[in-house]
Amino acid sequence: MTKPLRHIETKLIHAGEPEPLIMGAVSMPIFQSSTFEYAGQKSYHDLKYIRLNNTPNHVALHQKLAALENAEAAIVTASGMAAITTTLLALLGPGDHFLAQECLYGGTHDFLTKDFATLGISFDFIDGDDQDSWKIKLRSNTKAVYVETITNPLMQVADLKSLIEFTKTHDLISIIDNTFASPINFRPSEWGFDLSLHSCTKYLNGHSDIVAGAVIGRADLVEKILHKLNHLGASLDPHACFLLHRGIKTLAVRIKYQNKSALEIAKYLENHPAIKMVNHPGLESNPGHQRARDLFDGYGGMLSFELKDGVNAAERIIKNITLPISAPSLGGVESLITRPATTSHSGMSSKERQSLGISDSLVRLSVGIEATEDIIEDFDQALKG
Repeated sequence: MTKPLRHIETKLIHAGEPEPLIMGAVSMPIFQSSTFEYAGQKSYHDLKYIRLNNTPNHVALHQKLAALENAEAAIVTASGMAAITTTLLALLGPGDHFLAQECLYGGTHDFLTKDFATLGISFDFIDGDDQDSWKIKLRSNTKAVYVETITNPLMQVADLKSLIEFTKTHDLISIIDNTFASPINFRPSEWGFDLSLHSCTKYLNGHSDIVAGAVIGRADLVEKILHKLNHLGASLDPHACFLLHRGIKTLAVRIKYQNKSALEIAKYLENHPAIKMVNHPGLESNPGHQRARDLFDGYGGMLSFELKDGVNAAERIIKNITLPISAPSLGGVESLITRPATTSHSGMSSKERQSLGISDSLVRLSVGIEATEDIIEDFDQALKG
């Protein structure tokens, strides 16, 4: 009998699970085998082998991830950066050009600015709010456009609806990093994006104990990326697959709580006299708030802010706060706090950061699932220090 998988909360638990259950095991077993018996496969990419990303652990994850975003296909990778770099290397070659949003995760920015020139690929940065800039920078050899659902670390929401129209009008591949939103808050395939990328290290796994990535979207593009991935070797090992599979099942309950908690904390900080500004799409004062309302089912668990007294005050609050841990990364059950200038965006020059509005005093907070009241109380004492 077919299971009813209409809602994402149910898909998280049941989509992609083996039927019948393997030896009756309710949890997906770990297939700790590098290779599998030959079964007459005709294609190299169909041979069962960990590096070819098609073991039972991989297949279950691929089916589940595709179902979560109502997409045609999905693959997992060894890291979020592996998902990003493999996708771009699979779709772009020497002589190609593409457009990328200005404010991006530091690792993505570094890959474009420091590696693309040696590969013969050119690019231009675009303002996610300025449609005219997209047309001006479009070339005859432009192949794709790359954006983030909610930008890291300024929490901007680009004009995603117009961007999709732009890519379809000019026959461009649309790629979006959906890490900050997660499939609970936004499902890119439903809006017409060709590909959605994730650092599964963050919300999809949610427990800060693995590094992984994912590519979700059109089947023909995912297959092309998979073949490139097989050659590059950035495969996810079976135990990490198991942990990601387990972590995904609690995604809805985690994200819904983090959505609510982050918005309450953002409102608290926005009204605090020591705070200069707060970036969170759930705030009515945020320039992207109306877009976020139209596009998203929730505003996410991320926010960033600046203190009136600058870098010294930022360092002081990170030192004085007790619940959020001072560490890079995000999306786990524990709250994490950091200055992007020293972690996620430290590979960029100070001039590059400043041009994008990423000041040295900017503090980024990933809200976990601790009691909201406890985090606010902790901020109270830290801001007095």
